[in-house]
Amino acid sequence: MKHVRVKNFFIGSKQPLAVISGPCVIESEEHALKSAEQLVAIFSQFPDINFIYKSSYDKANRSAHASFRGPGIQEGLRILERIQREFNVPVLTDIHSTEEATQAGQVCDILQVPAFLCRQTDLLTAAGNTGKVINVKKGQFMAPWDMQNVVEKILATGNEQILLTDRGTSFGYNNLVTDMRAIPIMQGLGFPVCFDASHSVQLPGGNGTSSGGQREFILALSRAAVAVGCNSLFIESHPNPALAKSDKDSVYPFDKLPQLLQQIMQIYRIVQEF
Repeated sequence: MKHVRVKNFFIGSKQPLAVISGPCVIESEEHALKSAEQLVAIFSQFPDINFIYKSSYDKANRSAHASFRGPGIQEGLRILERIQREFNVPVLTDIHSTEEATQAGQVCDILQVPAFLCRQTDLLTAAGNTGKVINVKKGQFMAPWDMQNVVEKILATGNEQILLTDRGTSFGYNNLVTDMRAIPIMQGLGFPVCFDASHSVQLPGGNGTSSGGQREFILALSRAAVAVGCNSLFIESHPNPALAKSDKDSVYPFDKLPQLLQQIMQIYRIVQEF
């Protein structure tokens, strides 16, 4: 398995666990900065975990037209660059077009290709051409071995900095199920695998004009994914989920993160012995 380099650390086999976390969307500059400050303080208690801050400048795939989408790319990237500089943490954000890939690639350490866009050749090529780490979420509609084609599209650009993420698989209407076999299967493609615990508990469109979620299963799925051997975890979080402007039913509360991190690290240490 190839290792992915993010700033001064690596993600991959026998490397420290990387956790990607932060509010789903940038709600305001003040909220984003305060969230980053709180998360940095939380993760400072776990020196064996490498923290990556995540938030989106635009949530292009919302259930309803009136849903909050974020500040847009220019303002959003300015805020993410400020977080990156002031807190000395790597940042990750979603991209949705070739133009966005180029712009976000000038600021962010990791560019994330959303699940519904994971087959878009032009987007994958543009992302790969930035030379940045590319995190591709496996579509809910795809088998894990189908990600081989995704990998080859990025490799065609000469970029081998690839991270693959499982975020659940469609299971009937408004529901997802997690097949933990996807983690070792995608690792077999030669790159580290991340498990998205927060989106895996979503109920897509389950609330009619928004997605629902079953936050109570995030901890259980995180423990299972680490036990199976994932190299990274993706857990969107929020200081007050009830007030979150996106994915309020599936973001994890800041005050419960320490307990989750403590548990998964105990499991991660055991797994690394094998």
